[in-house]
Order: sequence, then C-alpha cells, then structure tokens
Amino acid sequence: MAFQVSPGVQVSEIDLSNVVPAVSSTRGAFAGMFQWGPVDEVKTVSDGQQLVDEFYKPADSDAGAEDFYSAESFLRYGSSLDIVRLHTTGCYSANASGNTSTILKNSDSYVNDFKDGSEAGTVGSWISRFPGALGNSLKVSVCASSNAYFNDNASAVNLEAGYSAGDTAVIVDDSTAFGVGDLIKFSGHDAFYKISAINSGTNTLTFAVVNEVSAGLQVAVADNTQIDRYWEHYALFDKAPGSSAGAVAAGASNDEIHVVVIDEDGEFTGTEGKVLETYGFVSLASDAKDSSGNNNYYKNVIERNSSYIYWSGHETTMLSSVSENRTLAAASGTPFSRPALPVHTSLSGGASGRSPVASDKVSTLEEFFQDGETSDISFILIGSTRVDDGSGADETNTSNLRTAHNTIVNGAIAIAEARKDCIVVASPMRESVVGQTSESTQKTNVIDDFASVTSSSYAVLDSGWIYQYDRYNDKYCWIPGNGHTAGIMARSDLLRDPWFSPAGFSRGQYLGITKLAFNPKQASRDDLYRARINPIVTFPGQGTVLFGDKTALSSPSAFDRINVRRLFIVLEKAIATAAKAQLFEFNDAFTRAQFRASVEPFLRDVKNRRGLVDFSVVCDETNNTDTVIDRNEFVCSIFVKPAKSINFITLNFVAARSGVEFEEIYGAV
Repeated sequence: MAFQVSPGVQVSEIDLSNVVPAVSSTRGAFAGMFQWGPVDEVKTVSDGQQLVDEFYKPADSDAGAEDFYSAESFLRYGSSLDIVRLHTTGCYSANASGNTSTILKNSDSYVNDFKDGSEAGTVGSWISRFPGALGNSLKVSVCASSNAYFNDNASAVNLEAGYSAGDTAVIVDDSTAFGVGDLIKFSGHDAFYKISAINSGTNTLTFAVVNEVSAGLQVAVADNTQIDRYWEHYALFDKAPGSSAGAVAAGASNDEIHVVVIDEDGEFTGTEGKVLETYGFVSLASDAKDSSGNNNYYKNVIERNSSYIYWSGHETTMLSSVSENRTLAAASGTPFSRPALPVHTSLSGGASGRSPVASDKVSTLEEFFQDGETSDISFILIGSTRVDDGSGADETNTSNLRTAHNTIVNGAIAIAEARKDCIVVASPMRESVVGQTSESTQKTNVIDDFASVTSSSYAVLDSGWIYQYDRYNDKYCWIPGNGHTAGIMARSDLLRDPWFSPAGFSRGQYLGITKLAFNPKQASRDDLYRARINPIVTFPGQGTVLFGDKTALSSPSAFDRINVRRLFIVLEKAIATAAKAQLFEFNDAFTRAQFRASVEPFLRDVKNRRGLVDFSVVCDETNNTDTVIDRNEFVCSIFVKPAKSINFITLNFVAARSGVEFEEIYGAV
C-alpha cells in the first residue's frame, strides 16, 4: 500500500484465496466435409440437432455420411464439439448471377468482400449464406409495391370465343402485366391459377390450378373477362408494402418491401417451393427503424436473421445503383422506385467441391486448433481419412491412401504434442476393414495402417469401422469408430473422472452400433495391442466395447495408458492455470507457500477420487535458489504416483485334499 503522509485510515484488500480451478476435459475438435454451414470458422455444437441446424444433414453418399456421423457419434455421449467445415477446391457459393467461381466462406467473408455491394456486378443481388450445391435450391422473391402485391383488373381475356373448362392457357390484352409465378383470378370466379409460362409475343398465359390435381380451367371463361393478379406470396402478409412511419415523418415514401426466401427445388425441406423465411415491411432506407427501434434496412435485417442468404446488391428497379445507401432524409420528396411486378431471383452456381486432400485437413486443424490458449479442447477427432487425388475421383491406390491417412494422423499428433493438453483419436482406413472377408487380412491391414504413425502418448488408435443407421437418408452406412471412441472417453469423464480408464464393460460401451466391419478375436486382439491399437469388440449379449486403453506410445511407460496420460493432462492444465496468478509476484517464501497451499488441496482431492496413489509438492528454497530467483524464474516440482488400470487378470483355482488347512498351501500357489 502507499505510504500515508498525514493521519488517517486506509482500507485495502488482499486476495489470498487462489485455488486450482476446474478445467474442461470433454470438448472435442473436428474438421470435416459438410453440405452447408460456414467454411473455415469454428462452430461449437452440443448435440445432434444443433449439428443439423449448423451444417445440415449428411449427403446421400458414403463419403457424405462419414464426417457427419463421426461428429454426431461423439456428441451422443454428452459432450460438445468444436467443428470447422473444410474448404476444398471447387467449393463455391450459389448467387443471383449464376457465377460459378464465387466463394463466400463465412460472416467475416461477407463483411469484408460482399456487404458493400462491390461484388454485385459478379454475383447479383443475392448470394447463398454458405457455399455448396445446396444453395442452388434457393429462390428470393421481392414485392416492392402495391401493384406487385395485388393488381385489380390487371388485364382482360382477349379472344372472340370464350375458353372452355380444362383449357391451360389464355390470351390476354397485355401479358406484361403478369409474371411467372403470379396467381390470377378471373372475374366472377373463385379459383386461383398459377402462371407457369408467358409468351409475350402472343400475350399467352400458361397456368395450373393452385392446390388442385387438374391443370386446366375449372370453368369456362368468356372474352373480355377481367383478370386480377396477385403476388404468389401475398397471403403471407397482412397488406401490401407502403411507406413506413419513419419515412412519412421524414417526408419520404414507398420505402417498404416484402422479401420471401423459398426452397425452390425442395433440397432443404423435401418440398419444392416451400417458403423458408419471410421478411415483411422492411425498408429500402439505410437508417430506417422498426417499431422496436432496431435498424430495419432490408439488407441488414437479412444479414441479422436469415439462415440462407445474404444481400449482395440492390435491384436497380428499387434503388439507382447496386451499392446505394439511401437515407430517409435523402429520399424526402423523392419516392423510392416501385416496380409493378415482383422480382424473382433463383440462385445458381453453387458447388460442394471435391473430397479433401490430406493437406486440407491438416492445415485446417493447424489453423484453428494449434494454439492451446485460444482453443480449449481435449480431443482431436480424425474422422474419415477419405481423400481425393486431385483428378475428381477418390484415390484407389492403397499405398497412396495409407500415405494420406498417416499424413493426417501424424499432422494431428504434432498439434497435440505441441499443445500437450489434448489427445488425438484415430481409426484405420475404411478400405482396410470394410468389405474384407478375412479377419487375418483385416488385422494385417489395420496394423499396417498405423505402423508409421508417430509414437506418442497424446494419441489413441482404435481398430474399427462401425455400421450404423443413417436416419436422414434411410439407409445404413459405415463410419470410422474414432468419434465413438473419443465420446466414450468424454463420457468416462462425466460419469467418473478423466483418470479412470474408458475401456471395458463399465464405461467402454459403444452406443447405436449395428455391427463392426472387423470384430477381432483373442489372437487378433493380442497382435493389435502389441501394435498400440485398441480393439473394438462385440461380445454376444454384452454389447460392443472398447477393449483396450493404450496410447500410441511405443516405449514401455506409465504414459502408454490412456488414464495416466489424461490424468497428467488435467493436472498440468489445471495447475498451469493456477500458476498464472504467480506471474509478476515476488519469488519469496510467502509466494511459494501460497502456491503450495493452492496446489496441495487440489492434488489431495484427486488422490481421494482415486487418481493418485500419492504425491509431493516441492516449492521452497531448495529448488528456488538465488540463481533461479535472479533469472526471474519460479520453480515448483510436483511428484505424483498415478493409479494404474487393470489390463490383465489372473485367477488361480487350487484343489486341495480334505484334511489340508488352506494356510498350509498358500505359499505353494
């Protein structure tokens, strides 16, 4: 505290309540291929429904399901997952102009490259919110005037003879008063018809009955019958767009429009033409407000609320240029343009891209999960290692596939080794076990897949691919087991603690498994275990279990067991977090005692929860010598004896003669 220069009372607080905090040990990280969602951006997902909400359902292909269900299988064990959608060559965004080489990756990409309208000349007025072929199913319909909303007596039937019931086209006085998609009603009749085509040369309207099986006129229509036209989506809004209260107050007018987003091809909903989103009475003025005081500028409303599209430029039928930001004051006395017909825009040009190459997945993991201070994760899920050779087809050469597989796994292990706070979980290649009829061949293939994988206690290798139901495409599919294996470890944390082994019948049960591609018998399990690979085994009547708890460390060590490695990850992560409070303090007896006082209760608690056999904390003048202090360093040595899991059980059954005392023969066993 500061020295006082005159009498008085100074009150201060000193916080000596530092403790070792609890740390996360169940969050996973994953980079994979998805149909929809942001690219090159981390999204945290906590359950299967949120996975669908963020990245949509899996594509109807084996490759489409592998990454999706790898992620979903981890989530079913009750943890959360940080997911990055991979960007690969040929992945583009659907847009109003149909440009086939445009990519809008995520919200940052929109703000940096598209929000100012500078790309409107390339992509038009709208662009899909995320890249992928799925965006080609989107259509945007804009109604910007009362006539576009509803036009009473838009035109009349023009033919000397009337049209009979069942006819599917009529000639009118003026076909320019209509647009494809409009609804029409003939004067004196109740039926609605939807215009499917217009031949302006002959003023012919072709139509179908709305909500009816019959495609033709339900009643005869006479010459000169008046026709009312309606915007296709007029019933979704109470009235036509007009002038907002803010515009009227500013002396402006005609600033309101209605915007509807439609699933034109039915790819999102399964129903062609289904409405996805509606935005009513939004404004063309950049400073307009809604009744709640929020900005009501239509491009900002779409940016805030839409799950499907972004604005990328104005229609010049409504504003004078594609990038104009017209305020209410600027519009005073000069009404906004009012197109007489709705403006319909179908998006196209979107593409999902090819399968990734090994470097795609490794570089994405490095970019988003390399730094332990900015990403708090405990597992890196490899998912599928299916790759592409760059020619547009999946690799079929086993050697090339294995090289790519090892590149991905070793790249992830390098990240985990640098972070030292997470574990990589990997499975063999699909081709090594799926479709193979010989268990011996499967075992050999799996061992070969991992033979060149880096020796590391920060990795766990499993043996299997899993057959499970794809409920979105109503079929079964093969997926790698590592999502389940990582999920089992996370569930073990939630049920007990990270230092409990996740293997076996108590905590190692897999969920939702139909069958295994490779169900190793005892002899195969022996060979796999010697090769650092944990068998996934189905036992009749007992389920499918993780039947091993080895890390990928090849040398004999306490760290060749999952529970020991995870124990040390938790200890190191928690105590390192607590140690940050000592930075810039004095290295004296008080600071050292304070640090010991926070660490020892934490270790005692871990010991009481069966994680440690014993421990000792040394943080005094013996390891904080004058030389250490002069280097501005602080040293604390923590000695622990980790608890070990049982991997081998020996049961001795001894038959003895009737007259023998058991104590006499104990030593013979």
